[in-house]
Amino acid sequence: MTEYVHQPDVLEGNSGTAIFGDYFEKDDTYRLHRPSGMRDWLLVYTLSGEGYFLTPGGKKQCGSGQLGLLRSGVPHEYGTVRGTYWNFLWVHYPGLPENAYLPEEDILIETLSEERIRDRIERSFRYVLQDSRERSVLWKPLCENAIREVLLLLAQRSKKRVDPRIEQTLGILSSRMKEEIRVDLLAREVGLSPSRLAHLFKAETGHTILQHVNQMRIRQAALLMKHSGRLASEAAMEVGFGNYNHFAEQFRKYYGVTPREYRNPSPTTG
Repeated sequence: MTEYVHQPDVLEGNSGTAIFGDYFEKDDTYRLHRPSGMRDWLLVYTLSGEGYFLTPGGKKQCGSGQLGLLRSGVPHEYGTVRGTYWNFLWVHYPGLPENAYLPEEDILIETLSEERIRDRIERSFRYVLQDSRERSVLWKPLCENAIREVLLLLAQRSKKRVDPRIEQTLGILSSRMKEEIRVDLLAREVGLSPSRLAHLFKAETGHTILQHVNQMRIRQAALLMKHSGRLASEAAMEVGFGNYNHFAEQFRKYYGVTPREYRNPSPTTG
């Protein structure tokens, strides 16, 4: 299999390194060694198999469903773990302001346990590959926006560690906010007993499942009233509250005013 060797000083004009990437599937003969590091940053997302990164900070492996970020200027070697293969997407890019949100590690590896996040990351990588190759109008800001999304998702995960099962639960609740929530069915979906899910959710988030769902619904209802002209009763129905009185009670607990007062504040309260 042909080895790919990146030239670290490939420039786009004289302003900095280029944005480019590819999809590779490499056997365990694949190795890259850069004793002086490189001028750009490298994002890697492993679809299957396993790769490794060796830096002055040590050795880390990047397996299926893991996202890696190699910092600019770090001496390194990376390649396929012996006895395996490495099926991965990669993108080289110049430094972006969003890098500042991330821990200052030579190589940052993050496990993406939730399918919706993995899909989102993979989609962003493929957007960069497509736009960087086509080079149509505004290709560069389009690539940068896709990279920024990956970096922000990586930063979000590195700053707030949540049990993977609770992370999965939060994703389900967000996508089904308007539906009736049954804890027994939710628990079965994430592989926990109802009591264990309820306990773990409260420990990780500080709220019960019902409190979390109600808060999401109430925030969405407030946005609908404030910015989309919905009546309080209309907003309540749209976000999943079947009982207006219950909605009004929960809304007042959260915002300190009734839904109608929030929508039409008086001169003294607004």
